[in-house]
Amino acid sequence: MTDDSGADLAWETLYGETAYMCPGFDIQREQVRLPDGTETDFDYLSESASVVVLPFTADGEVVVIEEWRQAVKRVNRGLPAGGVEGEDVDLEATAVRELEEETGYTTDSVEHLTTVEPANGISDAVFHYFVARDCEPAGEQSLDFNESIRVETTTLDALREGIRDGDVRDGRTAMGVLYYDAFA
Repeated sequence: MTDDSGADLAWETLYGETAYMCPGFDIQREQVRLPDGTETDFDYLSESASVVVLPFTADGEVVVIEEWRQAVKRVNRGLPAGGVEGEDVDLEATAVRELEEETGYTTDSVEHLTTVEPANGISDAVFHYFVARDCEPAGEQSLDFNESIRVETTTLDALREGIRDGDVRDGRTAMGVLYYDAFA
């Protein structure tokens, strides 16, 4: 009989330290013991959880952002998203805050869509997805010092086609749009 708990697959952490710190994420280094007794190092990217918002206006348009992404040296079209901060306990409120900060749009209605670990082989990142309804422009963006964001609206069909055609390459956006399409 097999152990369905996964205990037979678990690694034992012998030691851990932060190998590198920078704004936005850390690199963790751990000394681990594998199930067969082998001891080895394991490094991973550690960052706070994030919220990702799929925001719809009252007329069914999707509010999207275009943001410069230095790592890939291009502008990416995507959904508003942001980190869960230390004082955040209500993820719905965090989603509303991030929507307003990045887009200037507000909403009174958000609902949880799904939660995923996008790259759990190399990162402890967790994305909490929310759908926002009846979003309205309410004012100015409140961007972080290192954000360059333009706000637009589009259709869900156009986003889906952009994902299919390779024009929308942001993984958070692809996951949110396609999950919504498949299950909401």
